Amino acid sequence: KKSERMNISLNGKEKELKDIVTISDLLKSLTLGPETVVIELNSEILQPDSYDAIQLADNDQVEIIRFVGGG
Repeated sequence: KKSERMNISLNGKEKELKDIVTISDLLKSLTLGPETVVIELNSEILQPDSYDAIQLADNDQVEIIRFVGGG
């Protein structure tokens, strides 16, 4: 299997992805738990239960908004 490479915009910065296919893969590569973030893909907010199913494509715009705990 050849490695898949694509470029996305991640929080406004170009990022090359290698062998990252889904939103879940992206979160794992960034060591972010799905319960700690909100993902916006091409201006659409995604439901956390869809992260395994949604595939990234070249030139996608991804915004990751992190929850910061505290009180």
